[in-house]
Amino acid sequence: MSPEPKPGTPYLSLDTPALLLDLDAFNHNVRLMAQFFAGRPTALRPHAKTHKCPEIARRQLDAGAIGITCAKLGEAEVMVEAGIDDILIANQVVGALKIDRLTDLAARSRTMVAVDDAANVEQLSAACQAKGVTLRILVEVDIGMHRCGVLPGQAALELAQKVAQAPGLQLAGLMGYEGHLVQIRDPQDRQTKVLEALRPLQDTRDLLERNGLPVEIVSGGGTGTYDVSGTNPPMTEIEAGSYVFMDSTYRQTRPEFEQALYILSTVVSRPTPERVVTDAGRKTISNDFGFPVPLGAPGATIKSLSEEHGLLTLADPDAVSLRPGEKMRFVPSHCCTTTNLHDQLYVIQDQTLVGIWPIAARGRAQ
Repeated sequence: MSPEPKPGTPYLSLDTPALLLDLDAFNHNVRLMAQFFAGRPTALRPHAKTHKCPEIARRQLDAGAIGITCAKLGEAEVMVEAGIDDILIANQVVGALKIDRLTDLAARSRTMVAVDDAANVEQLSAACQAKGVTLRILVEVDIGMHRCGVLPGQAALELAQKVAQAPGLQLAGLMGYEGHLVQIRDPQDRQTKVLEALRPLQDTRDLLERNGLPVEIVSGGGTGTYDVSGTNPPMTEIEAGSYVFMDSTYRQTRPEFEQALYILSTVVSRPTPERVVTDAGRKTISNDFGFPVPLGAPGATIKSLSEEHGLLTLADPDAVSLRPGEKMRFVPSHCCTTTNLHDQLYVIQDQTLVGIWPIAARGRAQ
C-alpha cells in the first residue's frame, strides 16, 4: 500500500482512486442546513448513511443537529462507539441476532428503531425485558413510497397501541418517509406532492392522540424535501443526508448546496485519440443513478464503467491533452453508494490535503 499522505500534500499528488471532500463546500452545506432549522419547531437529525463517518456526524451535531439517523444497526454501533448517543435506526431490526445487538446498544445509548410488524414488537419487548432495558419505538407509516410501513390510520393506531402496552418499549412517535418525491425537479410540483403525502401522516398522528397516545416525534424527510417537510405538520425532525456531499443527481434538485464530494482518478491509458481510460471503475464509483460526470476534460463523456476502469470518449480529441499518469476528477451520480466503496475521505482545502477522515461505518450492512 502507498504510504499515508501528510497534511499539506497537494491533492493532485494523492494516490488514486481517492475520495475527496472539499472542506469549504462541506462546511457551507452543513452550515446552510443547520441555519434553515435554527429556531424552527422542526429539528434536524441528519442521515449518516450518506457519509458513514463519525467525524462528520460530530460536526453536524456541533452545528445544531439533535441526533443522528442510521440505516443499519451496524452503522448505529459505530456511531455509539464514537460517542454519539442519540440515534434513530430508520429501519426495522428483525431476527434474534440483531435484536440481541440492538438491546445491547439500547443499554448504552438513546436508541430508537422503526417497527411495522406486531410480531417484531413482541420480540423486541421480550428482549428488552430480558436485559432490563428500554427501547424507544417509532411506528413507520407508508405515506406513498410503498417500501416498509403500515398503512396510515387504523393499522398504525393498532400497532402503536401494541407498542405502548409492551413492557420494555416506549412509544416515541411515528416515522414516514416521502422518498419517492425527493428527486422531483419542479419546486411547485414537489411541494404539492409532499404536502399530499404528509396529510395521512398528520391524520394518523391526530388519531393516535385522540386515542390517548402522545406522539412526541414524527420523523422523515430528505435533502430533496427538507424545506417542505421541515416547515409543515406533522414533522418534528428531518432525516436529510445527501446535502453534506451532494452529487450530480441531487444538484439538479438542490442547487443551494455545493458539490463537496469528488473522485480523483488517474489516466492509465489513451489507446486512441478519442479514448481515455482511468483507474476509477464500479469498485470505486457507483453508477446506480447514472454515470459520474468528468471534470476538466471538455466534451468528455463516460461510455462505460467496468470493475476497475472508466472508459471515456472525447468529442474533440484535440481539445483534451490527457495522457497516462495525469489526474482528473469526477462528480458521482450518487454520493451515498459511492462513499460506501471507500475507507476514508481525503479532506481538501485550497488544493491541499488538510485531513483524512475514516469512513468507519463503511460496509456495516448488518
